[in-house]
Amino acid sequence: MLDTTTSGPGGDASRSPRGTTPTPGPKTGPGRRTGKRATAGAGRLATLLISPTLLVLGVVILYPTIMAIHTSLYGAKGIDPETGFVNETEPFVGMDNYVAILGSRADEFWNAFWNTSYFTVTTVALETVIGVGMALIMHQALKGRALIRASILIPWAIPTAVSALLWRWVFNTDGVANAILPGTTLWTADGIQAQLAVIIAEVWKTAPFVGLLTLAGLQLIPKEVYEAARVDGAGAVRRFWHITLPLVKPALLVAVLFRTLDALRMFDLPYILIGAQKESVETLSMLAQAEASNVNFGPASAYAVLLFLYVFLIALAFIRLLGADLVGGDDGTGGSGGGRRRGRLKALAGRGRTGTPSRRKEAVSA
Repeated sequence: MLDTTTSGPGGDASRSPRGTTPTPGPKTGPGRRTGKRATAGAGRLATLLISPTLLVLGVVILYPTIMAIHTSLYGAKGIDPETGFVNETEPFVGMDNYVAILGSRADEFWNAFWNTSYFTVTTVALETVIGVGMALIMHQALKGRALIRASILIPWAIPTAVSALLWRWVFNTDGVANAILPGTTLWTADGIQAQLAVIIAEVWKTAPFVGLLTLAGLQLIPKEVYEAARVDGAGAVRRFWHITLPLVKPALLVAVLFRTLDALRMFDLPYILIGAQKESVETLSMLAQAEASNVNFGPASAYAVLLFLYVFLIALAFIRLLGADLVGGDDGTGGSGGGRRRGRLKALAGRGRTGTPSRRKEAVSA
């Protein structure tokens, strides 16, 4: 039996089953307006709170970048070829600095570009492998774990200039490297041996940084996940590839991204360890420094701008192609983001607590 009710001031009749509640419509009136005002107020408050940070970022990042681009459009002081007089100010040359770098000085630029890319790829790859191994060692419940962690992190705590001097003594002609290895190698001379010396010193210093960030990711993995994998019969290697590595991926990607950006700006280590004006180890940062030391601020700024664009494109490609978890995804909408990761953790943890009866009986009997 149906009841006849009226809805609205017009007295329109609508029928609904007895005992059911009509579906409420969208909220209107003062309550909804109050919610909008609260949301707008929260947005204004958030903007006000982050405005000091944005101001600082604008001063220390945006302003120097704009000034570098502006300076790169001016030439060096010297004799004007058209008038024969000495320029008291840096003349405006437009894109001539960039044309010269990619034209008449292209060999020098591309050699430094290749060295920068080569050092970045090799050092970051080695640091990732060694850093993950360090993190696994530091994560184990071993005796003297605090001492092990401290000893692993010491190289990263040493300033780069000091580290370069230490390795310069090691790679000296009468140093430890030649005492251990057969023959005599001129490590600091221009050549492939100089590149190898830079790679060894860089990996020794910065691999602990990758290990530290990876260790932070390892400590966030619940123990129940590993217990569930053991119940399912997964060995240590399988647990590493299917549990540890996927779940530590966000922290590892952050470490790799930071190290990539840092390696692209490499300057002090090869400059101190090998020396300036060595083609085998000359990087883009060293080219910019060489021009600036000769008071050629226009070409130096042009090198700096090109390096900035290179670093920016690498970072953008890294985040777009590999780093979905770096910038979000906690709501599960970010592809392989945090939502699916949390769901996988819950499923594995639940399996570890309950599991199937046969699995639990086998585990207990074992």
